[in-house]
Amino acid sequence: MDFHINAPIKKEDARKLQSGDYVYLTGTIYTARDAAHKRMIETLDRREPLPFDIEGNTIYYMGPSPAREGRPIGSAGPTTSSRMDKYTPTLLDLGMGCMIGKGKRSKEVMEAIIRNESVYFAAVGGAGALLSKCILSSEVIAYEDLGTEAIRRLTVKDFPVIVVIDSKGNNLYETAIKAYGEELT
Repeated sequence: MDFHINAPIKKEDARKLQSGDYVYLTGTIYTARDAAHKRMIETLDRREPLPFDIEGNTIYYMGPSPAREGRPIGSAGPTTSSRMDKYTPTLLDLGMGCMIGKGKRSKEVMEAIIRNESVYFAAVGGAGALLSKCILSSEVIAYEDLGTEAIRRLTVKDFPVIVVIDSKGNNLYETAIKAYGEELT
């Protein structure tokens, strides 16, 4: 099914989504990659507040290329999600709503997604230039010294993603392999 959902995503909206659904996000999402995740966890370890309210928000695992003149951001394709796996359960337990990236997730992340009724979305790898057209604004809000890995607040309109792992733990990567494998036999 296709859904148009506002971000931050409400829990009731996340619970409705099923693995394989196409979703178009409109609203505010945040970017963070490896270095920013590490720094956020270090911040939490010092019992200091995160640079943005994690509750219900979506983190997009992305480091953009420089913006061309007149554009808010350059190419904005997803990065490999598993690099954030050691940090993700903590952020999900603090209320993070969803994540956007590409690739498989660990068992611990899957368990945290189910426990917190969250969703893991995939954005199409290799389509960063097209995805950037759905980004209306981009502002660095923390860790500017990290360059492309700084945390950014993005305003997006109809940003296309696919539900890979839904709040019940259904995993598109597993079900698709099984379905296509059966088709080939």
